[in-house]
Amino acid sequence: MGKVPVLSPRRDHARRGWLRGAPPPRWVKVLPVVLIAGVCAATLLSPDALDIGFLLGAIPPLAVLSYGPWATAVLGALVVAVLNIPAFNLNHPGNTDLLTITFVSVLSVFVSYVRSRRDAQLDLERTVAEAAQRAVVPPLPERVGPVRCVGLYRAAERGTLVGGDFFDVREGPHGVRAVMGDVQGHGLSAVATVASLLGAFREAVLDLPDLESVAARLDRRLVVDSAASRYAELFATAVLLEFSRDAQAVRMVSCGHPAPLLLSGGKVTEVDLVAWTPLGLGLSDGGPDSALTLRLEPGQSLFLASDGVSEARDASGTFYPLTDRLSALADTDPAVLADRVWADLVHHCPAVVDDVTMLVLTPASRDVR
Repeated sequence: MGKVPVLSPRRDHARRGWLRGAPPPRWVKVLPVVLIAGVCAATLLSPDALDIGFLLGAIPPLAVLSYGPWATAVLGALVVAVLNIPAFNLNHPGNTDLLTITFVSVLSVFVSYVRSRRDAQLDLERTVAEAAQRAVVPPLPERVGPVRCVGLYRAAERGTLVGGDFFDVREGPHGVRAVMGDVQGHGLSAVATVASLLGAFREAVLDLPDLESVAARLDRRLVVDSAASRYAELFATAVLLEFSRDAQAVRMVSCGHPAPLLLSGGKVTEVDLVAWTPLGLGLSDGGPDSALTLRLEPGQSLFLASDGVSEARDASGTFYPLTDRLSALADTDPAVLADRVWADLVHHCPAVVDDVTMLVLTPASRDVR
């Protein structure tokens, strides 16, 4: 099975668009050179003098979009040289025309220098931000103990890797435990809450003997965080799972989150899991009392998804039919199932406005070490 799909630089640039900070496309880079060549060719081929020298004045500003200060200076000097070559006969520009284009060229070099420095700083900040976000939600291993894992995360806010959804799979002294959740809000404003919950989960996996206590620990974490801020009202939904050591059984607890779906070949069944109150409300000091233990047969998988999947709507307002679509997609390799559901979701609702998270967990008990 694969790891959490990560946007490659090319895919990330395509998602942002060159007007949103990605590098300009190739045609923007070659446009200044093509424009110079076009003007020169037109003047040489025309029997009459053409008053098109003014077009060359656009070349230095266009160069700013793609080139650094040195390349911009070279293109500006080339424009001035072309205007002074008699063979092109560009209406014999006077001193005013030359001075204007020279001034524009010098100004373009300065702007290109400022832009290059700014882009370098933004690239550094983006690299640091990505490293910080990956520290919060690191890539999911292909396998945790006897459980094969595949996760997919698409943050709703452009340019971010982490939003209001979270998941993790960890092995501890009490078995393999997994969590998927959705905190209040989405985007960068929810990252602090996500980090707090994941930190509490990772500690609880090592310390607490049962799944209900883990859920209670997460609930207390949000209650404490909310009390520390005068205006915060933090809450989150989550579903927690605990696999037996041979991965042939799983114990589940839902805290207001959609129940997992059991995949068995092409059959999809929603697990009949009673939901406890969402995390952070502090309504039960003892934790949830509605845990469910499910026996897993060979070849079965569990599919978990955030409400960003089931509540995505198309142009007519129709919700994405997750269960029905999984019935058609679930017979594929679990390693690619999340990617195929994502592709199908985007086809149903091109403008996804919420964080989308999926997690596929498959026992691998036959080859447990």
